Amino acid sequence: MYIDIVPNRSSPPAILLREAYREDGKVKKRTLANLSSLSIEQAQGMRRVLRGEKLVGVDDLFEAIHSSHHGHVQAVHAALRRLGIAELI
Repeated sequence: MYIDIVPNRSSPPAILLREAYREDGKVKKRTLANLSSLSIEQAQGMRRVLRGEKLVGVDDLFEAIHSSHHGHVQAVHAALRRLGIAELI
């Protein structure tokens, strides 16, 4: 089974669920369902599922990290430089 996206001239493309098979040595295809009500993104997702790809959520792919605040350290360092204390240290 596979998803076939067939372009239509002035209409949105037809999204079809199809099956390929052989008959008398020739490859033929049979339409199992018309999925034209799906968006292109949903059809692409269906293609990935039919290929056997694992779909995971964004939360599973990325880890949220937190960086330390550094603005207050920079402010103190700039004040020390202006006062001339940075050269003493």
